[in-house]
Amino acid sequence: MSVDRKSLWVVRELGLPTIVKTCVSCGAARHRPTGKFRMNANGKLLDVWMLIGCERCDRTSKIPIHERINVRALAHDRLLAFENNDSAMVRRVTMGLPGLQLDWRGTWELETDMPFYDLEDAASVEVVVRFELPAPVRAEKLLTAGFGLSRPVVRGLVEAGRIRLPLPLDSKARGDFTFLALSAA
Repeated sequence: MSVDRKSLWVVRELGLPTIVKTCVSCGAARHRPTGKFRMNANGKLLDVWMLIGCERCDRTSKIPIHERINVRALAHDRLLAFENNDSAMVRRVTMGLPGLQLDWRGTWELETDMPFYDLEDAASVEVVVRFELPAPVRAEKLLTAGFGLSRPVVRGLVEAGRIRLPLPLDSKARGDFTFLALSAA
C-alpha cells in the first residue's frame, strides 16, 4: 500500500474552554476565566485564586489554586506569573486544575492543508492531526469537518476500511495522531 499524499490537519485554539460551575447569583452554569488572579498573604502563608466571570450575569467568583501554602514553597517564576496575571498561567491553570469540569464548545476549529473532495476520486492520503490544545474532539467530527463529508458517508468509509483510524470512530481524541485515507483503486 503506497501513500500518494500527506496532509496536516491542525485543531487550532479559538479560546479557552468555559468552566462548568453554578453561579450563586443567577444559577447559570458557564463561567469564563477573567485573566486575573487574586492573592492573599497571611504571614508566610499564601492563598491564590483564579477569578472567573459568569457568562450570564458577569458575577466574579474564585477558584482556589493554592490555599495556605508557604510562600517559599512556590517557585519564584510561578509567584510572579500569579502577581502579573500572566495569560499563559491562566491557560495552564484553566486546562490543568484537577476537579474542574470544562465545556470545550466553541474553543477550536479544524484547519486543513487539503481542499474538500470526494474520497472516491482522491489519491491515498496519510493525514497527521495535531492539537494546539487538548480539546476532546470526536474522531468522527474531525473527519466530517476535514473531508467535508456527512456522518453516514464517513462511517461507511471507515466500515469499508477506506479510512483507517488508530482509535474508534466515536472516541474523543485529545492529542496528535495519524490516519490513512485509501483511494478507491
